[in-house]
Amino acid sequence: MKEKARKPIRPHYAVMALTIVLGAVIYAAGFQFFLYPNSITSGGVTGIAMIVNQLTGLPVGVMIIVMNIPLFLVAWRHFGPEFLFGSLAGMGLSSVLVDLFAMTGFVATDDPFLGCVIGGVIKGAGLGMIYYVGATTGGLDIVVKFLRRRYPFLNFGTLMLILDAVIIALYALVLGRYESAMYSVIAMYVTTKVVDLILYGIDNACLCYIISNESDAVRREIVSGTLHRGVTVLDARGGYSGEDRQVLMVVVKRPQIGELRRVVKSIDEQAFFIVTNAKNVFGNGFESISEVR
Repeated sequence: MKEKARKPIRPHYAVMALTIVLGAVIYAAGFQFFLYPNSITSGGVTGIAMIVNQLTGLPVGVMIIVMNIPLFLVAWRHFGPEFLFGSLAGMGLSSVLVDLFAMTGFVATDDPFLGCVIGGVIKGAGLGMIYYVGATTGGLDIVVKFLRRRYPFLNFGTLMLILDAVIIALYALVLGRYESAMYSVIAMYVTTKVVDLILYGIDNACLCYIISNESDAVRREIVSGTLHRGVTVLDARGGYSGEDRQVLMVVVKRPQIGELRRVVKSIDEQAFFIVTNAKNVFGNGFESISEVR
């Protein structure tokens, strides 16, 4: 009987698996070699596991797995098998590696400040890689996924920052380690910034609003001049004057702000020119929306 040929593994899943493994290794190294030796908690379920570890001596990795069981049961119903298996892999690998790295006895630094900053960067890089492929390390990451459905305008890192702050406050109150808790705040802030950097990238784009009496001339110069950027014309009315106005909305890359300002100034020095940071800009001239995960 002829043996059936095995179906090849899809490149997407192969890349996802490798990214989760690498992210778990980096996460565990940052936590075990930098944060844990300096009694710096990382918030979330890991932070709760550290509190239990300090009170009972139970291994951190084992406690992380135990506390994640009910969360994964809930996640199965809401996020589907791909998210569940990816997160199980991220949680399982990172938890096992934390305990394995603990057996080495290696401590990268005994300086709490270096530990919280460097450990925060390394841990954030590992977490960011895992989050980027749509998985998590379990724990409060799953809770954040639920909250993101309700409040999609909040960044993943911002929500993690809020929840982790609660765990760190609990860590300080239960164990009385107020100085360690303050270092933990620094580590938490660094971690969330690195996570957001990996997930959303550097703020490389700006959203600009231009209100001018010469809006047609400004629009033509932006579209046809050296910038070659698209412009959206918004109809508006002045709240004080009651006059109908046009507001030009244009998205440009950060290095082009100077050129856009020069264009507006050369046409109308009395124009209002408002610049704000823009995250996740997809489309012509920016990242392709097909790359969004």
